[in-house]
Amino acid sequence: MSNEIINIGIPSKGRLNFLSEKIFKKKKLKIYYNKRELLGRIKDRPNVRVLFLHAREIIEQIAIGRLDIGISGFDLLRESEINVQRNIKVEKKLNFGFATLVLAVRDEFIDVFTTLDLDEVADEFRKKNKRLIRIGSKYPNLTRQYLYSRGVTNFSIIKSRGATEAMPTNLTAELISDITSSGQTLTANKLRILNDGKILKSQACLMRSRLSTKKKGVNKIIKLIS
Repeated sequence: MSNEIINIGIPSKGRLNFLSEKIFKKKKLKIYYNKRELLGRIKDRPNVRVLFLHAREIIEQIAIGRLDIGISGFDLLRESEINVQRNIKVEKKLNFGFATLVLAVRDEFIDVFTTLDLDEVADEFRKKNKRLIRIGSKYPNLTRQYLYSRGVTNFSIIKSRGATEAMPTNLTAELISDITSSGQTLTANKLRILNDGKILKSQACLMRSRLSTKKKGVNKIIKLIS
């Protein structure tokens, strides 16, 4: 990609897409794009290109410098590898995309209300079932770090590929670690958050690549969006 082009990534779908575009419009940076190509331009700014990507991919592309600027979730940034995080600077936390990464258990686990309880039950579970208690999640790094910090070690993380909240019902996990905003989906699936099970608070963030610090015009665009 040309060094003269400033590449901006925004989420391609859902509420994050709508609210990200709204920010640009409010700052008089009208995005014109072909939805099939997932590529856009900003009126009167021929050197700026907008790419519509999955929120996780935005993090990856900012880290390697293919995107100079992007909007994505703080949770996805913190879940990424350390070498990825080192290449990304959070310029501003935005006023949308609020959610919390939580640890939740099926209601039938009547003795598990805290991570201390989980530590005891997980040890008993291992002895009884000859395997580790399973936690389904799309956030294995954050989940593992959190549980280790609480002294819980007898568990395995099963990477979620779809609806994480359904994993206990499908007997593929005993607990889950998942992102939630209202908690309604958890309740509908007979799951409850542990009393000390809030792992990370998240929201949408305006980010920039540390590999683009010298690219002309990037600072100006960030100031306009901010």
